[in-house]
Amino acid sequence: MPSINHQMTEIYVFIDDYLKAHPTRANWRRSPNDAPEFADAEVLTIALRQGCFGCATLKKTYELVANNYRTAFPHVCSYQQWRQRLHALSTLVEQLLDAARTVNGFDCAFYLVDSKPIPVCKAIRHGRVRSLREAGAYFGKSSGGWFFGFKLHVLRHVSGRVVNPILTPANWDDREAALALALAADGGVVLGDLGYRGPKAAELLAQEADILLLTHADAPEKRALVNSVRQRVETLFSQLWQQFIDRVFSRSWHGLWNTIKLKLLHYNLCHAGILSI
Repeated sequence: MPSINHQMTEIYVFIDDYLKAHPTRANWRRSPNDAPEFADAEVLTIALRQGCFGCATLKKTYELVANNYRTAFPHVCSYQQWRQRLHALSTLVEQLLDAARTVNGFDCAFYLVDSKPIPVCKAIRHGRVRSLREAGAYFGKSSGGWFFGFKLHVLRHVSGRVVNPILTPANWDDREAALALALAADGGVVLGDLGYRGPKAAELLAQEADILLLTHADAPEKRALVNSVRQRVETLFSQLWQQFIDRVFSRSWHGLWNTIKLKLLHYNLCHAGILSI
């Protein structure tokens, strides 16, 4: 098993190499202090340790690194400053997520699509919940019952990497997000569950994204084969659950979405072989 220092080095090198290869994306600041001693690559390296440590919160991750690996980050700032800088790098996190998914390319255009509930409170608080309501949080229903919050839609390549994630209110139909997800793929075949069935959704993806959408309803005679392939999606969400992706501690939509993207980036780094596990 690789050491923590080795994993931190792998993460830092990937981010630093990306910023050097795309200098315009590194120069996002408009203040004179555009080259702080505590670099952006270090800010993101600490955040991405959450997936490795299995911490429930970013604050706990920061404290573990700041208290035990100070020599690796000699210029680390306070938690409040680190959190502000981390959320300011939200766009960069998206770009790194895309870079990690395209490493070595794909040998086929076969994708899986699904959604996962992101509750922002426990069921006992449904009668008085107000958390993130103004940001779009709403009631939705999944196989596990009713929840209040958001829904994470994910397009994943059959090899494992996340191609495109979208966060919507919990009451959105899966088919409403299907086209936006599919546009990230360069044509191919997408396998979905019965939440994506229907000729309108299939026709829209075929016309707008050159995507062939298949569900159980389209191939009932091959249900066993479809189920075996779809288990890969369930494995993805199981792994993301283990990274505490459905434990929401953010007080804003921006903070929530950036935290989820960091977990997805960590997942892609592992599946692309960039990060040793």
